[in-house]
Amino acid sequence: VQLVESGGGLVQAGGSLRLSCAASGSTFSVDVMGWYRQAPGKQRDLVAVITPGGATNYADFAKGRFTISRDNGKNTMLLQMNSLKPEDTAVYYCHARTYGLYMYWGQGTQVTVSS
Repeated sequence: VQLVESGGGLVQAGGSLRLSCAASGSTFSVDVMGWYRQAPGKQRDLVAVITPGGATNYADFAKGRFTISRDNGKNTMLLQMNSLKPEDTAVYYCHARTYGLYMYWGQGTQVTVSS
């Protein structure tokens, strides 16, 4: 499974960005997908995850501001981020877990929120 993120960039505080993740390869094997982020000098943290059926789970900091969605037919996943804050600045990674419990990561996309 190959994952490619897009949509990162520079935005002012209070603004919005939408991240996309395109999956290719053995996408039939993909179970849960999610977004993680890693700020400089910090660990990689969960942002949100989504099952093939659309069930979602969010980190506390993402609740009410971020929305994860998925189009199984197009093998894509989105993360709509609203009301962005400077502390949301990080590299955002797409993640996929297969039914066989293999893990895959995208290359990451930088999100920078200026104050």
